[in-house]
Amino acid sequence: MTRLPLTFAVRYLFARKSYNVINMISGIGVAGMAVGTAALIVILSVFNGFNRIVDGSLQEVNAPLVVRPAQGKVFVPDSSVFAWAYTQEDILSLSSVLEDQVFLSYDGRQSLARVKGMDPVSEEESPLRERIVDGAWTLHTGTVPKAVVGATLAYSLGLSPHFVAPLEISYPSRTAEVSLANPAASLRTVRLQPSGIFSVNADIDARLAVVPIETMRELLEYPEEVSSVELWVKPGAEARVAQVLQQRLGRGYKVLDRYQQEESIYKMMRYEKFAIYLILVFVVIIIAFNIYSALKMLVIEKQGDIGTLRSLGAPESLLRNIFLTEGFLVSLLGMIIGLVMGILLVWAQGRWGLISMPGNYLVQAYPVVLKATDILWTVVGVAGAGLVMALIPSRKL
Repeated sequence: MTRLPLTFAVRYLFARKSYNVINMISGIGVAGMAVGTAALIVILSVFNGFNRIVDGSLQEVNAPLVVRPAQGKVFVPDSSVFAWAYTQEDILSLSSVLEDQVFLSYDGRQSLARVKGMDPVSEEESPLRERIVDGAWTLHTGTVPKAVVGATLAYSLGLSPHFVAPLEISYPSRTAEVSLANPAASLRTVRLQPSGIFSVNADIDARLAVVPIETMRELLEYPEEVSSVELWVKPGAEARVAQVLQQRLGRGYKVLDRYQQEESIYKMMRYEKFAIYLILVFVVIIIAFNIYSALKMLVIEKQGDIGTLRSLGAPESLLRNIFLTEGFLVSLLGMIIGLVMGILLVWAQGRWGLISMPGNYLVQAYPVVLKATDILWTVVGVAGAGLVMALIPSRKL
């Protein structure tokens, strides 16, 4: 009895219909579900590809682990835990960072930016040294401090490492009284010669500049304090080291991995991907109305079979299951075809880069990354849409 609905459904699916319009609508339903499924696979894979690029670019700036104060902006790294961390095999190096939002001025142009003061260890370990597009990665020439600036920020300021004009960095003094007659008198200013320009991504390039930590100490008037302590650890040891450090440091500190350091960016990427998924599933639901129409017409065509089965004592649940299975098979066939098409398109794009990126970008072709979870959610969304559209006419039998 359990196989009987499937037997009838398969027979009705592949048998020649009395009205060609039913075949046509069923074919449109299958093709539409296939295109919708393939679109879900391809577009979600493209999102994964761009997310991987963003994640890679953030790794060019952020250390694997960062220790920050739970409250306030700065702290003195005098805890014995930091001395203990130096002795751990999983921790390759520790470095101090002092950063803040400051005012930049260069040859008559001004801008706000995030300036990061690095100590010598951080200067040596920073992946930014591999992202220099003009000039050189150096924060010192002898004892003279230098600055390295993001490409977009440098462009907005008209800055070049080959010009002689100095970069002025200003910040309100924490100790001087503010004069209402001359507020600018309370600003502390340091001047540095730009030595290089780096490029990571549009967001970082537009807001970040790097200087020696002693320059930031002079500017912010913090003789010992730091904004954070960066830890470079062995690959794969991040979670273990973060857990141990957090336990030893206590509630006064926060140990953040790369995702937690840029939590808002990663949340935004997840929300955007989820929104695109919902939009595409909604499109699939609209396409699935073809299944509803084909199933309604099939019910009308098979009134003779329905009457015969009722005369033989078939329960109403059996009749409903026949047409429910029929509608679900249509969506399932389209989904399988779409999955094959989508996976093949993603594979071909990853292998040969069939569709190129317009303009000047870091990658020449649209990046794609296929994930098993995306395939699973695509199956759930498409199968759910097909099941709902098959359920409505079958329940009204």
